[in-house]
Amino acid sequence: MRIAVAGATGNIGARTVAALEQAGHEVVRISRSLGVDMITGRGLDSALTGVDAVVDAMSYEATDRDDAVAYFGTATRNLLAAEERAGVRHHVLLSIVGIDRVEGNAHYAGKREQEHLVAESPVPWTIVPFTQFHDFAATMTSWTEQDGVAPIPPLLVQPIAPADVADILAEIATGTPQGRYRDVAGPEPQDLVDMARRTNDARGHTVKLVPTWSSLLGPEMAGDVLLPGEDARIAPTTFDVWLAMPQ
Repeated sequence: MRIAVAGATGNIGARTVAALEQAGHEVVRISRSLGVDMITGRGLDSALTGVDAVVDAMSYEATDRDDAVAYFGTATRNLLAAEERAGVRHHVLLSIVGIDRVEGNAHYAGKREQEHLVAESPVPWTIVPFTQFHDFAATMTSWTEQDGVAPIPPLLVQPIAPADVADILAEIATGTPQGRYRDVAGPEPQDLVDMARRTNDARGHTVKLVPTWSSLLGPEMAGDVLLPGEDARIAPTTFDVWLAMPQ
């Protein structure tokens, strides 16, 4: 198959490209750095010529809700319109478990806009909600660390390895559209503060972690809000196994 990956140079996008190519598929990389701009639409029609399926693994970090909704909305509208013109038969969206249960998060608002646009599109689709990734704790620490101290929210998560995310996206993209897919998660619930501590220890990074809800994420994410549903698909790689891998 000829499959396009939007966000092809990102954390998940690059891994999805690799997984698809390893399985023998022809991959078209969509990224602004590669000359294809989903916000302006520049290069999309050419990139999607002859494409059977598209995996949207695009990401955008924003703290302003309107900014996030506008960015994700514009990019998704442009991508779906180009897919319709090209006759793409399957749009696969990487989404997040629990976004409908969290109102105050700007990124989640943008992802909800994406889901709405995909579900209303004439292009056949699959939306795949994943839990946070194994590297999320390290990412969160890097965002908040200052002078050797990093505030971090005490989230309960069930994280998944980025490579497992990519493998599942590649598998789904080569199949038939399924609508809203079941939640996808890693094998075990984890405390984000403990994940951050263990990640820092494994990488030899010294930082004082301060558990608090007054940092980037608020208490509306407490409890089981971010955990997968009972019928979730469970990916194989544990946090311990991932932590021991070369990063």
